[in-house]
Amino acid sequence: MYKIYVKMYKTERTKNMKKNLKFYIALWGAKAGTILLKLLRKNATYFPGKFAITVCPDFIARIDKPETVIAVTGTNGKTTVCNMIEDVLKDNGYDYIDNKLGSNVASGVATAFIKGANLRGKTKKQIAVLEVDERSANKVYPYLTPTYLVCTNLFRDSMLRNAHAEFIADILTKYIPKETKLILNGDDLISGNIAPENDRVYFGIDRLDTDTDECQNIVRDIVVCPKCNGKLKYDYVRYHHIGRAHCENCDFGSPKINYEITKIDLENKKMTMKIGENEEVYDLITDGIINIYNMVATISLLKELGFDAEKINNSLKKQKIVETRFAEETVKDKKIVTHLAKGMNPIACSRVFDYIKKEPGNKAVILILDDFHDAQDSSENITWHYDTDYEFLNDKSIKQIITTGVRHLDTYVRLQMADIPKEKIIHMRDEIEAASNVQIDGIDTIYILYDIYTIHLRDKVKEKVEEIINEEK
Repeated sequence: MYKIYVKMYKTERTKNMKKNLKFYIALWGAKAGTILLKLLRKNATYFPGKFAITVCPDFIARIDKPETVIAVTGTNGKTTVCNMIEDVLKDNGYDYIDNKLGSNVASGVATAFIKGANLRGKTKKQIAVLEVDERSANKVYPYLTPTYLVCTNLFRDSMLRNAHAEFIADILTKYIPKETKLILNGDDLISGNIAPENDRVYFGIDRLDTDTDECQNIVRDIVVCPKCNGKLKYDYVRYHHIGRAHCENCDFGSPKINYEITKIDLENKKMTMKIGENEEVYDLITDGIINIYNMVATISLLKELGFDAEKINNSLKKQKIVETRFAEETVKDKKIVTHLAKGMNPIACSRVFDYIKKEPGNKAVILILDDFHDAQDSSENITWHYDTDYEFLNDKSIKQIITTGVRHLDTYVRLQMADIPKEKIIHMRDEIEAASNVQIDGIDTIYILYDIYTIHLRDKVKEKVEEIINEEK
């Protein structure tokens, strides 16, 4: 078995607090609840941890943790990065705990530790890989010191939850333990500057042919130097505020990259990473820039753990992006692509729209973008539509756009504001009825975009599209 080399910090924060009566009541009650929920055919991913923290508020601090704890946070990509890390660990024989099927807030973290511990609260695993919601830093890190923390990026997210990216950066800086080593996106001036006192390494991607001198997006979350308030000068922009920049008035700017992709060969599905004076070549498992960043973040963390390039590559190339995020299949001569586009997240939607625009062939696009929980409320939040680059869908290769769901009229208005011709757009409340109007003739690929909580609608719409294709003579 390949050995993971980690630096353990001998501080008071890394030591588990003593177990008291409240702790054992919480642990045993959570264990019993887990068994009961499984008998009821429930996942038991949230309640055990919620119960434990209710009974013993500092439960996470008292339960034993594995020697190596990896936390992954960020606005976009944290689930994918966690999945990649776990897949590599599993492929190399490591026994780990995770919160893959549960919540990424404090209760989900607690549940993961409960499942990995015996009745005395002793851990049975050697590694923990935890997705931690960036807004939950104040609920998790006072009780847990990760060995490593990967931050994928920080962007503007839902106004109802995360407000501005700098607001989240301040929360992370305040609560990330000083002993945690950070693996940060060096192409992101916001996440790259969190917790400045912590030891850190940076990952990034060198300038690409598709990069520009000016931002092509509606939203760019940082334009002013946070150090002197001078104007930032971007050397190049990849998307939104991702790129390389410097302040013309002081020494603030993009950091030196430790793990840098210097070449991306989409034709041969390879990428070259420079680490110091050495170069390593990895197989690409995706051609989308967002998921390439996720791969680079994953590789950087694994290199910090001590894995060599051969082991990482052999494991990663067996993987693919999880089907709840992206899937592709061919029905007759038509390609159907289902792609997650998080509702109320302008950055996530903008990146998917840009990806579709750049793909070859003629396309039809079905938008199921309603946030599930927002759709249940009597009030609605549509502001995120106006931070989203619908203009990317105004392309001659996109022959039809169908928007559906309870907010279909709002999306319809926004599509028209992007100067997309009315004759290209169909809008309809019922998702299945809307899918019945998909254009097949002259279309190479049908894209179905959906929110993370509307996978059931995605599946029904996909079934309808498949039915229409199969009925075509």
